[in-house]
Amino acid sequence: MGSPGMTEVLAATLLFLVFLYQVSHVFRYYAKFLVFTLLSLVSATVFIPLMLIRPRDYRNALYPAWGARQISKLLGIRFEMKGLENAVQDTGCVVVINHQSALDLLVLGEIWPKLQRCTVISKKEVLYLGPFGLATWLWGTIFIDRLNVERAQSTINSTADIVRNNRAKLCMFPEGTRNNGATLLPFKKGAFHVAISSQTPVQPVVVSRYYFLDDKKKIFDSGSVIITILPPIPTVGRTKDDVNALVAETRDAMIEVHTKTSEEVIGLLKTEKIS
Repeated sequence: MGSPGMTEVLAATLLFLVFLYQVSHVFRYYAKFLVFTLLSLVSATVFIPLMLIRPRDYRNALYPAWGARQISKLLGIRFEMKGLENAVQDTGCVVVINHQSALDLLVLGEIWPKLQRCTVISKKEVLYLGPFGLATWLWGTIFIDRLNVERAQSTINSTADIVRNNRAKLCMFPEGTRNNGATLLPFKKGAFHVAISSQTPVQPVVVSRYYFLDDKKKIFDSGSVIITILPPIPTVGRTKDDVNALVAETRDAMIEVHTKTSEEVIGLLKTEKIS
């Protein structure tokens, strides 16, 4: 009997990997994040030729947003969106979203085509990440130099003009760091300064807890997520002296919905296990 050929070796390796995926939650955790990372890079860059037709246009991000939705399906993540009737229509706004994981990129893929005219702020170093940096520039990302405080502040100030004049929806994560806990972390004030400077509303968006994800235990299962768009909070007439009150009002509203929708997701999870 001869030695196994390359086809047999590849088939055996594939079967072994499938076996590991089924029986090891640690292997499944890293495998799914590898798929998420690689496919996110592909979906962000493969459409660059189409993006070049209209550089710096928010609509360019609709291509990778479509890709993100396909990635969600592949990973077994199901999204339900509520409160779309609350979306700001006629002006720009600052969209504040609770921040849980790198998987929040998939949340942006869901809300980007719904809210329209969305953009984000990113550190300028991202601009130099080859094709990915080019893609982020093509879909209108606002870059800031975090190492140069004076220049970064100037960019944030000019961002208020972009939000107001272009009716842009600036998506920001005010917690500033990832948090998949039972409640939200304290909010940083940058997003709210932009909202007040531009005199445009704050649009809170609440994402239920990722119960299917546990970074400490290395668990990444399938699961459901509820995205809720809350009524906009107006800033017309407010000044920088009102920032703390605006932060508190927004965070309190988001915490209430975060608790409610996270409990709802637990109910869905129990139903899925029973069925």
